[in-house]
Amino acid sequence: MLSTGPIGIFDSGYGGLTVMKEIVRALPAYDYCYLGDNARAPYGNRSFDTVYEYTLQAVNWFFSKHCPLVILACNTASAKALRTIQQNDLPRIAPENRVLGVIRPTSEVIGDMSRSKKVGILATRGTVQSESYKLEIEKFFPAVSVTQEACPMWVPLVENNEHLGPGADYFIRKNLDALMSRTPGIDTLLLACTHYPLLMPKLTAYLPKDVRIVAQGAIVADSLATYLGKHPEIESRCTKGGSRTFFTTDSTTDFDRQASVFYGEEVSSLHLALS
Repeated sequence: MLSTGPIGIFDSGYGGLTVMKEIVRALPAYDYCYLGDNARAPYGNRSFDTVYEYTLQAVNWFFSKHCPLVILACNTASAKALRTIQQNDLPRIAPENRVLGVIRPTSEVIGDMSRSKKVGILATRGTVQSESYKLEIEKFFPAVSVTQEACPMWVPLVENNEHLGPGADYFIRKNLDALMSRTPGIDTLLLACTHYPLLMPKLTAYLPKDVRIVAQGAIVADSLATYLGKHPEIESRCTKGGSRTFFTTDSTTDFDRQASVFYGEEVSSLHLALS
């Protein structure tokens, strides 16, 4: 008999909570289990092999908790690990389960949001180096020009609560200026890291008013709702009790304090050691 359980949501740290918040808002009836690998965050500058290893450990843990569906709410994990897990590991370890990411659902719609057909991607170095967004967007929108900018300082600024302070301005302006000057006419900016929505006040202050800034949470939530509607064999195994559980591989005290900023309400987590 196939297992039933919560929908798993994974991120290297806190950022995936911005996605989970939108998923819960759109689909409140389901049970959810969140894991932040804070002890080994950030993933953005780690190698493909390391990110794959860490992500697979997390996926196996979710499966041990009977999650039939796991969302990699982490752009770096989606870029560096998702395809290998889907193609090589799932058929071997849990062919009845599914693992989804955040890159494809975003790529399927981002081209329709741009009038100029020029899209900017703001992401971690790992996501940029993977070229995942350029490749995926080209599949759906071959006429759209994609320009990427790696922002390695943005995640540390957010996770150290410096993202709204004056120290953040230098790095935000530096990256925005580099991106916008490289490709004039960009009218749509994708925040391809789940931490970046917390920088929205700074981003809107330094960008022209006609540039649209796109966060991923609502897009991923809509895509998940569509997926569950099309796949009753998975949907029927996702339990519906309205529960939310949170796990971290680091300090639960630190996680609970920071997580409330990302999630928008108080969080109480449990500690987990991944290996």
